[in-house]
Amino acid sequence: MSSSDIFIGETIGTAILILLGGGVCAAVTLKASKARNAGWLAITFGWGFAVLTAVYTSAPLSGAHLNPAVTLALALKKDGIEWSDVPVYWGGQLLGAMIGAALVWVAYYGQFHAHLTDREIVGQPAKAAKTKSVEAREAAAGPVLGVFSTGPEVRVAWQNIATEVLGTIILVLAVLTQGLNGEGKGLGTLGALVTALVVVSIGLSLGGPTGYAINPARDLGPRIVHALLPLPNKGGSDWGYAWVPVVGPLLGAAVAAGIYNVAFA
Repeated sequence: MSSSDIFIGETIGTAILILLGGGVCAAVTLKASKARNAGWLAITFGWGFAVLTAVYTSAPLSGAHLNPAVTLALALKKDGIEWSDVPVYWGGQLLGAMIGAALVWVAYYGQFHAHLTDREIVGQPAKAAKTKSVEAREAAAGPVLGVFSTGPEVRVAWQNIATEVLGTIILVLAVLTQGLNGEGKGLGTLGALVTALVVVSIGLSLGGPTGYAINPARDLGPRIVHALLPLPNKGGSDWGYAWVPVVGPLLGAAVAAGIYNVAFA
């Protein structure tokens, strides 16, 4: 794979991942969406199908890492990818995540406006603080930030990091042991299905505490877009938490690669 193939494949694949994954979050969250309040099952399966679609689309070009944590693990894996390719993968993933988040805004433009101009949702701060919404409770988070990026139900840094580490270990071990193509440097055809189902499982089992980023680009790219978009009454982007869904998955990937190299390689 050439550097251009890697960059283009990761950009397209990650854009699809975030468009469909962020799209299901918007569908469940936003006022005037037909799927509003569809619940956690809709979100977890929506993200799983998003992974499946994105992997099948981008695998022929880049091997469909779509996640800096996966890329890091494959660089640490014995006979894995070249370290010189890591920045190319990461650059495509971050750009693709930002493009995907911007496309979610385009697709739900009217719903964002309706949601963020509704007094019941963005009314008095005191009223918002009494709601059960995580985004409303957290002072640094706006009412639609959850469409773009993740946030904790209980803000305890070490637990939030641990949750992201554990979820990423499961994801990366599944990729390394069951999901790779014949060259071992990207996802194969069957690996796409395996990975999608693992993502659903992680969401159902470990997604409750933090929203299961398990992917630094998936969280950071859309958070940047949230900060830049001209959304009325959007609130803050919660940059105080932003390091957790970046550091946690990278740590988890390093641990998973170490386990793989000792136990499986």
